[in-house]
Amino acid sequence: MKNKIYFEKEDFKLYNGDCVKILATLEPKSIDMVFADPPYFLTDNGITCRSGKMVKKTENQRDKPIGIEEMIEFNKSWLLAIKPLLKDDGTILISGTYHNIYSIGVALLMTGYEIINNITWFKNNPPPNISCRTLKHSTETIIWAKIKGTKHKFNYSLMKEYNEGKQMIDIFKIPLPGPKEKTEGKHPTQKPLNLLNMILDLASKEGDLILDPFNGSGTTGISCIKKNRKYIGIDTNSEYLDITIRRYNKEKAV
Repeated sequence: MKNKIYFEKEDFKLYNGDCVKILATLEPKSIDMVFADPPYFLTDNGITCRSGKMVKKTENQRDKPIGIEEMIEFNKSWLLAIKPLLKDDGTILISGTYHNIYSIGVALLMTGYEIINNITWFKNNPPPNISCRTLKHSTETIIWAKIKGTKHKFNYSLMKEYNEGKQMIDIFKIPLPGPKEKTEGKHPTQKPLNLLNMILDLASKEGDLILDPFNGSGTTGISCIKKNRKYIGIDTNSEYLDITIRRYNKEKAV
């Protein structure tokens, strides 16, 4: 039985539910590129920094800390579900922090992927470190991978053009999203639009179908609109999907 589509307009679809179950209903070898920002598994009763202020962490059952074995098994489950969907030259880019990115790297190798690049996203406006007991957290890692033994798209000339005629390095210097990107609602790990624009330009072309199995507030989808890509987003949280719909309507109204 196919999952009911939560929202659909032209080449833009949103599903509400567990991504592994929904991925099983999608057409095999239909996806050109995947961007995923899976749970970090770090939510507890501690504090964090938001807009320069110390606040309590938001409770999120899906993002509660779990054991390393359970974390690896979770990541293996959705990575295995994506493999049949990727086209022969399709790739996947996965964002994470030190809390989860190493388990993702292990899960990728255990499920038959190979890593193309380890990209560092450098935030030149990181929030302050409230505890003052460690360095400021100014980077996230984006693993670019493909199914082992396959080819992959790489827009070499375009990326070189973005780097003033020199080969693009594996560091993207892009600030955190500002207030203008959060007018329709907030998500705790929202990625900046410029980062997704760069990722789409790196490994996809116009008309490609892009999948985000952890849609969040839909930045990947908004980038797809701007970059003339088709989009499928999945999330367990309907409130985040509603933010995405509002962002979609606002973007289309421009």
